[in-house]
Amino acid sequence: MIKTDEDALICDLAETYHIYNYRQLPADLVAVFSVGLRDDSRIKMKMSGQKIPLKTLLLASITDRVGVLAWQNTKDGHEGRNVPKSLVETLTSRPKEREEAVFASGEEFEKARTRILKDLEVNNGN
Repeated sequence: MIKTDEDALICDLAETYHIYNYRQLPADLVAVFSVGLRDDSRIKMKMSGQKIPLKTLLLASITDRVGVLAWQNTKDGHEGRNVPKSLVETLTSRPKEREEAVFASGEEFEKARTRILKDLEVNNGN
C-alpha cells in the first residue's frame, strides 16, 4: 500500500484511526490497520482501480432506471426521442479530448459549422 500511494494511506489512517505518523507504530500493527480500512478508502480504491465508490455507482444505476421508467411514460418515450442520459455512463466514461479545429479559410469554417448544426438538428429530433 505504501508503494502504491503513501499519501492516500496516510490520509486514510489519519481519517479512520487518527494515526498521524504511522512510522512510529510497529509494521504489523500498521498492516492490521491498513487491511481494516473500509473498501471505499482512498488507498483501497486506488489499488483496486476504482474511480467511483460502489455505493455511488449503485445509486446512479437506480437513478438511471427510475429516469428511464419515468421517460417511458412521456410522449418522447413513446416515440423513442430524447432518451435520458445515463449517470453511470457519465461517471464511468473517460473524458473526451477536445479536437482542435483549424481552418484554412472562412469558407472551410462555414462548411464545418453548417455540418455541425445539421448534426445537432438530426440528433435532437428537429
